[in-house]
Amino acid sequence: MKPAPFTHDRPDTAAAVASALAGDGAKIIAGGQSLGPMMNLRLARPAHLVGLTALPGMTEITETGGAIHVGAGVTHARIEDGDSPVTLPPMLRHVARGIAYRAVRNKGTIGGSLAHADPAADWVTTLTALDATLHLRGRESARQVPMRDFMLGAYRTALAPQEFIETVTLRTSMREALWGYDKICRKVGEFADAMAALVLVPGEGYARLVVGATGGRPLLLPDLAAQIARTAQHPGPDVLRAALAEHLPEADRVKLHLLTTALDRAIAKVIPA
Repeated sequence: MKPAPFTHDRPDTAAAVASALAGDGAKIIAGGQSLGPMMNLRLARPAHLVGLTALPGMTEITETGGAIHVGAGVTHARIEDGDSPVTLPPMLRHVARGIAYRAVRNKGTIGGSLAHADPAADWVTTLTALDATLHLRGRESARQVPMRDFMLGAYRTALAPQEFIETVTLRTSMREALWGYDKICRKVGEFADAMAALVLVPGEGYARLVVGATGGRPLLLPDLAAQIARTAQHPGPDVLRAALAEHLPEADRVKLHLLTTALDRAIAKVIPA
């Protein structure tokens, strides 16, 4: 099938983006790797698409004041390739390399993935683990939202009407982080059935353990993360399974097994069992 008729605009100011989004049936398009197929199947029928790549800074990667700023329009492929004037945290490049297929990575963007907020998307879990901050822009306002608070549920975010993601910011110390990441897919290129990430920054006392692909927002396990940082020991699969069962009481046996396996493997990449 082909999409229903639509118009397309590429404003070059935040105010113009807000004005374009104020109309009925308007929707932002980033890489289009999720929206495009939905439009082709006519599951989504926006009357007007608003592109963001003409906005200043949307496709730039910069470093200032101990922070790395990644424009929301930066593609997965650029992160994978290290196509950046500043050094990116190794975890970003590793995760980008495993997103879907190269054709998708060539077009898909980090901001588009986050705004779509699919629970099984790699960036949602990864950037929660890396303690990223999102810079959101509206007509006349700008605000910062920690990634851990951005996703409210499946396909639901903290974005207000006529607001968009401008940049993703990470501390430069994340370059030195100890990290483990694992995801389980039925086949290469599919969204994950389970994923997990552990990030430790010993010099900052930072420890975060995140489980993704839960069907909702990423699950943080702060007590287990603190235990791992304190003891430098792998808790073991039984402890992990019990923690997941407590936080996800509606998960069935198969889902719990997959999530436990991903979590076990992610931790083992940092601290062997």
